[in-house]
Amino acid sequence: VQLQASGGGLVQPGGSLRLSCAASGFTLDNYSIGWLRRVPGKEREAISCISSSGESLTYKDSFQGRFTASRDNAKNTVYLQMNSLKPGDTAVYHCAANKDYLLATRASEYDYWGQGTLVTVSS
Repeated sequence: VQLQASGGGLVQPGGSLRLSCAASGFTLDNYSIGWLRRVPGKEREAISCISSSGESLTYKDSFQGRFTASRDNAKNTVYLQMNSLKPGDTAVYHCAANKDYLLATRASEYDYWGQGTLVTVSS
């Protein structure tokens, strides 16, 4: 059973990236998926939560409008589209799965916690 975030890399300020969160060993369609990040030297912060059906979405205010979560349950994958990236968005991004719909920052609050992917925003 594994959850893996991917799609990170180096991007210039103002650019975009789409992260993917894929599961192996279980299906994501029974789980709400959270995206979180840890900026170097700062506390982990929750970005978004998307419900199992994709019908409900919640974003932390600071990400509203720039980041968009979506999911394709047929592909067992959840996405995070990130636009207008800034150097301050440089972080390790994680996805996490939970039966409950919640916007949480602690790994212990999730049923499954995925390995992160590094996003670096720099010119």
